[in-house]
Amino acid sequence: MPENHAISLLAEGKLDEALDAAKTDLNAWRQKVEDDESLWPQTFATLQVLGDVQREMSDVGGAEASYNEALDIAGKHPISQILTARMRTQLATLLDFSQREALAAPLYEQAITDYESLTPPDDLSAAQIRNNLAMIYKGLGKYALAEQHYLRSLEVLEINMGRDSEEMASVYNNLGSLYYTAGFPDQAKEMFAEGLSIRLKILDLDHPDLAQSLCNIATAKHELGENTDALLDFEQSLRILELHIKDEANSYEAVGRDYISLLENLGDERKATAFKKRMEKVLASL
Repeated sequence: MPENHAISLLAEGKLDEALDAAKTDLNAWRQKVEDDESLWPQTFATLQVLGDVQREMSDVGGAEASYNEALDIAGKHPISQILTARMRTQLATLLDFSQREALAAPLYEQAITDYESLTPPDDLSAAQIRNNLAMIYKGLGKYALAEQHYLRSLEVLEINMGRDSEEMASVYNNLGSLYYTAGFPDQAKEMFAEGLSIRLKILDLDHPDLAQSLCNIATAKHELGENTDALLDFEQSLRILELHIKDEANSYEAVGRDYISLLENLGDERKATAFKKRMEKVLASL
């Protein structure tokens, strides 16, 4: 059964059939490569397909084994650098999402090196990976490394996509979160403001991502004692989230609790109680 059939089955969501097809194809290529060393790239590609199917089936161990075997082949045989970079990225992402960030980080680092050393360099793919890697370093408390990757990502994204893009806004938001966690609310507010400014230009005024930006900057403003502005930003964020309550119930409740906490800290028990009742009513309507 040819490899592209397994890919087609995967695209159709026929996972069991895709798994059987990929395994059959892999066995065939393993036999062929014993007689013809030039077929290692096909074996590599088939392992990638098998790993993709296993990942879709939530077989993390199987996917990890398939991706690792493919990378082992790439270390011994001539496999194109771009394919190897993509494979490393897939394995790193798999490990990242299965809470093994420390194992994912060096794979992300190597994938960045691979993409940036291509001719011509694929700086945009590297920048997107830097964003993932920075999140890992933030979680590990390696704030300086995280900042370095976020700043480089912003530089590349602006060159390749322009300033007013959701990708830029997202990285500004992530960088603001880093500064906030590291104890620098002034810098956090500045980064959140940059992200908010971009989203105000490119998104509808009722877009949930805009609500996220408003909540983030409200949090930074509260930390800086700018509570009047923080309340207004929280209220605007909540208005947007309420419009999308079916999809944003968890975010609405989380932002609502922060808003209530701020009101209570400011001694406005009446308004805090009134909103608490409203929030409970809105959530109960789902």
